[in-house]
Amino acid sequence: MTGALPIRGVIEGFYGTPWTHAQRLDMIDFVASIGMNTFVYAPKDDALLRRDWRMPYSGPALDALAALIERCRSGGVGFVFALSPGLSMRYSEPADLDALLTKYRQVLELGATGIALLLDDIPPRLQHPGDVRAFPSLVAAQVVLVGRVHDALPSVPLMVAPTRYWGKGDEPEIVELGRGLDPAIDIFWTGRAICSPELEEADARGFLAATGHAPLYWDNFPVNDVAMTGELHIGPYLGRDPGLAGIARGVIANAMPLAESSKVGLSSVAEYANDPAGFDPEAAWERALERVAGADLDAVRTFADAFRGSALCTDDSPRLADALARFAFEVEFGDRAGALEALADEARGLSGVAERMRGIANAALAREAEPWIAQYARAAEGLALCAEVLASSPVEPADRERVMAHLRELRSHRLRVHGDLVDMFLSDTAHEFG
Repeated sequence: MTGALPIRGVIEGFYGTPWTHAQRLDMIDFVASIGMNTFVYAPKDDALLRRDWRMPYSGPALDALAALIERCRSGGVGFVFALSPGLSMRYSEPADLDALLTKYRQVLELGATGIALLLDDIPPRLQHPGDVRAFPSLVAAQVVLVGRVHDALPSVPLMVAPTRYWGKGDEPEIVELGRGLDPAIDIFWTGRAICSPELEEADARGFLAATGHAPLYWDNFPVNDVAMTGELHIGPYLGRDPGLAGIARGVIANAMPLAESSKVGLSSVAEYANDPAGFDPEAAWERALERVAGADLDAVRTFADAFRGSALCTDDSPRLADALARFAFEVEFGDRAGALEALADEARGLSGVAERMRGIANAALAREAEPWIAQYARAAEGLALCAEVLASSPVEPADRERVMAHLRELRSHRLRVHGDLVDMFLSDTAHEFG
């Protein structure tokens, strides 16, 4: 595939409830269907990968892992098995290295095509007294650990997530790590930020020059974990430089706990990774929505417009933003009655979209999106209430309190819909700030 990034994939690397076995099998099929070539198994809340990383697989857990690896093999997708031992790893203890290698070898025997050592989201300093005595720094200890894993499994592709995994790429920690590792080892990097609005060619070149490794981007999109749990990331994939082709090793997209909803963003990531030079974010987004929505594209497209916002996009709900801007002008300088009627029509239309979303053929998508569908409907009710209240002149204090009560209800759910548009509109209507 001319111009494609070598590594193109998905990582189940979020915090929160891991996907079910059925969701993983379905996701692997999806990854294959959109031209990606890698699936990284790394859910943060899977105890056997993080807290109990020393414990070998057995019984149903081992059988499930074997089934995932076989599904990847049959679909032409590489299966990368990731361990996150950093919270308890004793770098100076040979038994811990042995446990790490034993776990890797167990999964490699099942047919895994690569391994990952994730040292992210851990304390930035050595913790165990033996390690403090043995190594001058955490990075020095990690260089030794990674080197020993690579020496023990020299023919196995290895990916490493550093403890400092974002920034300009010339920070002392990442430079020391990169320069200390074999060039064949891939290093994950998220870009300038943990959730980077942009991934730029110049930064990729800088990372390569500083570390001696081309960056393998762990792209935190469409993930919505931790502080982002109130957001539904089904918007377009923006800010990715076509110049990454030929420099970066690839892009691995971190998905949401919402597996079906993640397919919107992942589909766009795949289009970018397969052809960075020809990537059109809006056209790719339209195709992604169609792939997930099928015959219900109109409803899903309108609904998704309320969820364009993410670290990659600050253009929240542009269609509604335009409608509310027209309303604000008309109600002040034009046809006030017509503007209020248009606002009521807008509210009815949004309520209709919420109802249609609940009945779409993709039941998994409707089920996952239900909290946001309900909030979408509440937002529509708020706009309808504003149209009713503003029809009175002057607006009575009791009516403003009704709007404020609805606004408090919206805020209580802590779910982001239409960005801040509806919140601000209700706030202005109720004169919340005087």
